[in-house]
Amino acid sequence: MSGPATPGAEFGQVRWRPAGAVALPALLAAGALGQAMGGGVLAAGLQIQSGTVQLTTSSLYGTHYAAAVVDQAYTRPDGTTGVAHPLRMGFAQGVINGLCLSQKQQILGATYTLMITLGDGNPGSWEITTQNTVLDLRAATGVLDMDGLVDLNINGPDTTTVGDGAGGYLPNPLNSPQHRFGIQAGYAKFDQVTATVHDLQLPGLLNTPGLTISVKPGSVDCPAPPAPTGAPGTR
Repeated sequence: MSGPATPGAEFGQVRWRPAGAVALPALLAAGALGQAMGGGVLAAGLQIQSGTVQLTTSSLYGTHYAAAVVDQAYTRPDGTTGVAHPLRMGFAQGVINGLCLSQKQQILGATYTLMITLGDGNPGSWEITTQNTVLDLRAATGVLDMDGLVDLNINGPDTTTVGDGAGGYLPNPLNSPQHRFGIQAGYAKFDQVTATVHDLQLPGLLNTPGLTISVKPGSVDCPAPPAPTGAPGTR
């Protein structure tokens, strides 16, 4: 992420960066690791940096939600650079109802897809818990519901998500420049989300009852997310 470090980020991070030709053994090893851990619990963090990732989830629910437009530098295939302006979202505390992440890799002229799925397969459980979640959205479809005290068009640097441990909040947790569009809400709930994400932070503790990592030949998308049943906290 281009934003500041968040509390807990030093705890057991699983980092995912773009791969080159040397990455095929690593991808195959990741697939074997995922099969071995398929029935386990991941109590660590997941961080995806500097790569386009497809994300799908049946539902994402978070408290103390904020979003702001940010500046993000990137490099074009021809080596020139530019600046994108994604919407960066953050949750202080979150629960997720199933999660799939997929990223395409070009290795020795062939396309492979690295896919991570988390959760228990039950669209009514909201079984994955997170803290201080941050993600940069390029594009997304789904249903958004915000409630509590909702403030639209707040100045980006004035948004708050992450507590400072003393009853206050860290300043500008989304690293937004001045005079950028921002949103603040008591909570937000996104249902049946399919998104293109550039950067994603799910720092410790990320807790999930199931984790599968697989490597698939060709270009493979995450399956369409099912509609959630019930509501968070009713499992």
